[in-house]
This record gives sequence, C-alpha cells and structure tokens, in this order.
Amino acid sequence: MKIRVRFSKKGRVRFISHRDVARVFERALRVAGASVAYSEGFSPRPKISFGLALSVGFESDAEYLDVDLAAPVDQEDFPRKLSAALPDGLMVVAVAPLEPGTPSLQQSIVCCEWDFEVIGLDEAAITQAVSELLERSEVVLERDRKGKRTAVDIRPAVLSLKVAGPTANGVGLSATLATDQVTIRPDELIPLLGESVELSRAWRRKQWTNVDGQQLEPLAAAGDHRRETHVRDIGPIELAAAQNAAAGSKT
Repeated sequence: MKIRVRFSKKGRVRFISHRDVARVFERALRVAGASVAYSEGFSPRPKISFGLALSVGFESDAEYLDVDLAAPVDQEDFPRKLSAALPDGLMVVAVAPLEPGTPSLQQSIVCCEWDFEVIGLDEAAITQAVSELLERSEVVLERDRKGKRTAVDIRPAVLSLKVAGPTANGVGLSATLATDQVTIRPDELIPLLGESVELSRAWRRKQWTNVDGQQLEPLAAAGDHRRETHVRDIGPIELAAAQNAAAGSKT
C-alpha cells in the first residue's frame, strides 16, 4: 500500500532543512506505528519520497510526501497519530491512498502558488515594479550549470504576480511560479523588483500537478480525482485531542 501525505510547515520549524524534515518524518512514521517498506540491497532505506524541497526559512500550507507501506494503516486515525508524533510547526493536513502508476511528486508538480512579504519599497513603488516586470517579454538570468554560466529567460516561469496590499512590515505579493520546464525561485524573483527590495517572509500556499491535461492538487491526483472520499482531512480540534492522548501515554 502506498499513501500520499499533505502537511504544513509553519513557525520556528521553518528554519530546519529539507533533509532534517525527512529525518523527522522517518521517526514520526515509526512512532505512529506505520510499517514502512524498505528498499533492498546492501543499505536498505525507507521508501519515502518527498516533493519539491522548501527553502530554509520559508513556510508552507502544502508540502507532500509519498510513503510505501508494508502493511495498511487505518486512514481514519493515521493522520492524527502522525501529527501527534511530529514537532510543533509540522502538521499532517490530509492523507490519501496512492493509486498504482501515479507519477511521482517530482515528475508531476508543474507550479506553486506563493504569498510573499517584501520590504524596501512602499506599496506604490512595488506596484510599479511588478507592472514593469510583467510587461517585459524576456527576463534573462545567468545561472551556474555544471560549472558553466548559462543565460536563461525566466519570464515564462512567472505565471502570475500581484500586489496583495500592505502588511505589518512591508508589502504583500501573491505569485504563481512554474516548476516543470523553465523555473524561478522566490529568491531569484524578488530582486527583479529592485535592488532595495528584500524578501521578508515566504509562504507556499498550494502546489499543482498536471494529470491528463487537468491541473489537480497533488492529493486529489493520488487517486480517483472525481471522488473526494479518499481524502482524510484533520482539523485543529482532532489534532489537539491526538496530541493530548499522546502526551498522556508517555506519562
């Protein structure tokens, strides 16, 4: 049995790396009682695969991992158990069975929706900078690839960019950035708005896959996307109850 897990990463835990998050989930799966399948060979590894890495310091409402299980789990209870085994800031939002032949997360995710907070210019100046960027037919960046400097036009990767309004510390932006062919990272995008503009906070709100010409949220793409019953969401009340139960069992 394979499952796909959606989780959020918020607060101070945003400062731990993608590799550390993977280690945390390996432990949490054991604590939650999941029988994770292992690869064969000299150095067996748990069959857990993550989606797109999230940069250190960024937060997210929509991170994903796929797990190959040696034995099935109770899908009604498993999200609560797994969330209770994770540190504060990491929470399982939903779980769905993974249909055979489903493309991997790395293969299928085509774009992400982001919210940003930027500082350095006021809202009017940021609005002007965004307008000028979107009017450009070409935006060339130089990147290092295998030791060589390569010029890449990243303008096609900026699918949308809008000013959301003022924030407590700066100006809010929302963006949709491509991840499949031509790509651009948030830390590459924001400096294009001006030398004095800095990225203060970043939140990955959604990720989208392309399945048979349809744009789907990765959890829906895990199974029959015509039905919603395969998705098991967990709310904050359920999470609090699970964490209290887990704490009681340790005393």
